[in-house]
Amino acid sequence: MEDWELDFEWLKVRHFVQDVFKKETLPDLNAVLFLIGIQELGRWQASFSKEEKQDLMHIAVCKLLSYDGFFEFVGRDADGWPHWKALKPAGIRGVEEQETLLKIKAVRYFKELEAETASFKEAE
Repeated sequence: MEDWELDFEWLKVRHFVQDVFKKETLPDLNAVLFLIGIQELGRWQASFSKEEKQDLMHIAVCKLLSYDGFFEFVGRDADGWPHWKALKPAGIRGVEEQETLLKIKAVRYFKELEAETASFKEAE
């Protein structure tokens, strides 16, 4: 994916999240990761503790990096929280490279979510 394509697709994701949550400002990467974590958890609650927020972002990172085989979903605990197993080191150097990879994978995640939603609507 070329830089301009990533910038465009990432901006679409940020606008989608902004619109869904009726926020005044565009979300950053951390906010998008938090949202993906909630989606993967499969339930919403009025508030999350600081530790739970960190766990949700970790869930999101594991989900996104599972696309490239870095993590594997192993199941849910008794409270329904998803757990992942690291399969191989990501070998990513530097914050900028990490952010770029996560943005690329977040774009893929939202495209798949959109396709899944469209398929569900067609089946109704």
